[in-house]
Amino acid sequence: MSERQGLLLPFLKPVSELESRIEQLSQIVCCKKLSLVNELSIVKYQLGELKKEIFSSLTPLQRLHLVRQADRPTTLDYIPCILDDWIELHGDRGGADDSALVGGLGLLNNQTIVFIGHQRGKDTKDNVIRNFGMPSPGGYRKALRLMKHANRFKFPILTFIDTPGAWAGIEAERLGQGEAIAVNLREMFSFDVPIICTVIGEGGSGGALGIGIADKILMLEHAVYTVATPEACAAILWKDSKLSLEAAEALKITSADLKILGIIDRIVAEPIGGSQSNPLEAATILKSVLIEELRALLSMSNIERQNLRYNKFRKIGTFYEEVE
Repeated sequence: MSERQGLLLPFLKPVSELESRIEQLSQIVCCKKLSLVNELSIVKYQLGELKKEIFSSLTPLQRLHLVRQADRPTTLDYIPCILDDWIELHGDRGGADDSALVGGLGLLNNQTIVFIGHQRGKDTKDNVIRNFGMPSPGGYRKALRLMKHANRFKFPILTFIDTPGAWAGIEAERLGQGEAIAVNLREMFSFDVPIICTVIGEGGSGGALGIGIADKILMLEHAVYTVATPEACAAILWKDSKLSLEAAEALKITSADLKILGIIDRIVAEPIGGSQSNPLEAATILKSVLIEELRALLSMSNIERQNLRYNKFRKIGTFYEEVE
């Protein structure tokens, strides 16, 4: 199920129960004017420890369910916090303006940048408008138009991945979905400007790769990045989508796994409880990392960055085996 989930996840129920106890104690203190400072401190400490324990041991499938939550920050939640000033730009100059993929110009630490990111909805109505964060060919062509603009005027590019995958409808195929993504891949390898990609939620399949070629690939701590959703993988391999837990383990979709495999370059820490627990803190952490990484990339020459980008992706999938 790629739609954002609105129900409380089973592994978060103990956290919810403790939060309810804290709220009840706070109301008692307020109404009865009692002194329960020590009791409240103990329960809050227990809540913090419980969150640390739960979120440090999430399974890959639990992480996927976490990033599908409706309150998970999206691209347009991060942008106002990360950029000092920004404006959204629209249209692919071919008659389409896909709202599942947004982009524009902004200022990051006094540096003009172009930002591009997948945009999911916050409720059913918004999700329908945003096509559940699944871009159409027009979305990828809009992204390419903005990236070419960035390359022409020497603006660094920041992309934010958060999609279950590109739109797989018949109309999308008729309009050239595969070609649009392939052209983006080719062009992004050729750009002279720095490119930083951040996986902020669910990075799914070719829909993610369409804006995923970069000098540096960052990934939020609890985000996932996968060639196919575990449900789809289980259905394809074993003809049973209920085996998604096994598929999620085998796919190596977590930030820790992908860092070991060399797919991503850096894991960005999230607040305890995930980015949805404190979006402002999450954006502040991400902003400092983006400034640091961008400063390092700007100190390199165009050729050095292109070689870095090329070699990075050439190494992906390389393995060694001993022949006896």
